[in-house]
Amino acid sequence: MSPVGLRPMRWPDIAEVHRVEAEVFTVDPWTLEQFWSELAHDTRHYIVAVEGERIVGYAGAFVLPPDSDVQTIAVAERAQGQGIGALLLAALLDRAVAAGCRQMLLEVRSDGGAAIALYERFGFERISMRRDYYAPGVDALIMRKRPLSRPGTPSESAP
Repeated sequence: MSPVGLRPMRWPDIAEVHRVEAEVFTVDPWTLEQFWSELAHDTRHYIVAVEGERIVGYAGAFVLPPDSDVQTIAVAERAQGQGIGALLLAALLDRAVAAGCRQMLLEVRSDGGAAIALYERFGFERISMRRDYYAPGVDALIMRKRPLSRPGTPSESAP
């Protein structure tokens, strides 16, 4: 196995990113057009995790200080459990901090135990819920990290 690196997502990556998307999010994957639209916005920051030349994960955030939102994070099934999701999330947080954001929000499926655990490990707290958002009986948990700090540094008290 090659080491995993991170780099900005580029237009030619969209087809491979979409393959990972369809593998991970089998019920309601984003379309190719949604990825094209996201990359076209200057308020979006998308990165890919690459192993050799192969994309094994991706993540994106809306970054418009003082706020930021995780738009998506996914890791290919064969690469899960190796810390790639944590690398991607740390990079999104770092970008938001560098841009001057004070908080980051996200929504996650209530049945996504591994994702919820990852977000909680990074200091995200559950702040709300949208009932039946993803499907009947599958809620969306709204989570927030505030104040933001660079990954690996303690958070400061909220103003």
